[in-house]
Amino acid sequence: MRKALRWLLALTVLIGTLSTAATAGAATAAEPKATAGTDIKDQLLAVPGMSLVEEKPYPGYRYFVLNYTQPVDHRHPAKGTFQQRITVLHKDTARPTVFYTGGYNVSTNPSRREPTQIVDGNQVSMEYRFFTPSRPDPADWSKLDIWQAASDQHRIFKALKKIYTKNWISTGGSKGGMTATYYERFYPRDMDGVVAYVAPNDVVNDEDSAYDRFFAGVGTKECRDRLNAVQREALVRREPLEKKYESYAAENGYTFATIGSLDRAYEAVVLDYVWGFWQYSLLSDCESIPGDAATATDDEIWTSIDTISGFSFYTDQGLTPYTPYYYQAGTQLGAPTIHFPSIEKKYIRYGYQPPRNFVPRDITMKFQPRAMRDVDTWVKHNAHHMLFVYGQNDPWGAERFRLGKGAKDSYVFTAPGLNHGANVAGLVADQKALATARILAWAGVAPTAVSQAKPLAKFDAKLDVRDVEREPALRP
Repeated sequence: MRKALRWLLALTVLIGTLSTAATAGAATAAEPKATAGTDIKDQLLAVPGMSLVEEKPYPGYRYFVLNYTQPVDHRHPAKGTFQQRITVLHKDTARPTVFYTGGYNVSTNPSRREPTQIVDGNQVSMEYRFFTPSRPDPADWSKLDIWQAASDQHRIFKALKKIYTKNWISTGGSKGGMTATYYERFYPRDMDGVVAYVAPNDVVNDEDSAYDRFFAGVGTKECRDRLNAVQREALVRREPLEKKYESYAAENGYTFATIGSLDRAYEAVVLDYVWGFWQYSLLSDCESIPGDAATATDDEIWTSIDTISGFSFYTDQGLTPYTPYYYQAGTQLGAPTIHFPSIEKKYIRYGYQPPRNFVPRDITMKFQPRAMRDVDTWVKHNAHHMLFVYGQNDPWGAERFRLGKGAKDSYVFTAPGLNHGANVAGLVADQKALATARILAWAGVAPTAVSQAKPLAKFDAKLDVRDVEREPALRP
């Protein structure tokens, strides 16, 4: 914090000497602009390998859904290609650009991530390789790793940097925050800054005691007791609730070939319950949890579990879209394992199941323990212009990125009381001002005064994404 406050003081002096041109450059453009005389769509489609899927209108922007031809294997680019989906939210080629990925599918509707609003810039969003439709056919799963994905971003950046010549900042939340960090590790000269939100960092896959410590102290004892009691009761009432699950699955055509059985799926959903609550909910939401699980009806227990964990998720139909994630979790990223001290062992048959159980058996998997250790070591000793934001009550923050002595102009901040949707806006005042000022500086623009460091673009309720994306628990 002392270092952070020194930055605030230093920036106060620095900004007083900014040129008029730099200050003027921070102004919001009324209309999107491209290079004089050339339409931005023509510039984008002039990039070799780029093709248009569609253009959608949005006031003040041009928005494009595109396909970009990528090598399946960046080490051997002649051995086949695939079409990777990207989107471009175009503001002005004279503005900075934010490179976003969520680490999964990309939305094809216009949206603006927090750093894009802060710098009032353009936004390039990338769908992560192997998430459909950005999947090679046939799919060689050995080519799904963090280096190949970082190389996808590197190629896109090199292609679009010729159009968007100002500063670039990469960003992403959760698996997207991990992705932005891995990209920086492998291509540290591409970006001018990195803003990684709620990014897990599972350095030693077999050592997960940090999660147990987290769940022992998160929130209040009253809230923890409520959640633990409902979770336990769902296992005590396994027989009648599994009959309800059978009917639910039959009505919806759900099957359980990948995980192996309805019984395994049921327990997996129930064991996700406490984790899922803290990942997506706030302490104030504890009032929605049944206060006395023992006297709650079966329907009340079912509804509470289904609302938070989702009984559809561990079906074949629920798991299939996330096969690429579970493949990576079981080969490089790692996955958490926690214990359940409030539940007697006789009620738990499988425990937290490994990623291998959620990937079809015809896909080969082998874990690489050095992958995350390498990234963690690199961040500690080489982080430069990197900002990590975590939520105080988010389970994924129990194992997080930390900075070492080699880090420069980099920060790790925690938003009090927030969950997996933590952001800069949720930080305490001095950290929020500092984080915003640094993002603006990395982007090559600047506010009029550090004490007033705030987003350069006004909040747009339709365009700006603020809430955490609702996804299944135990998936960052």
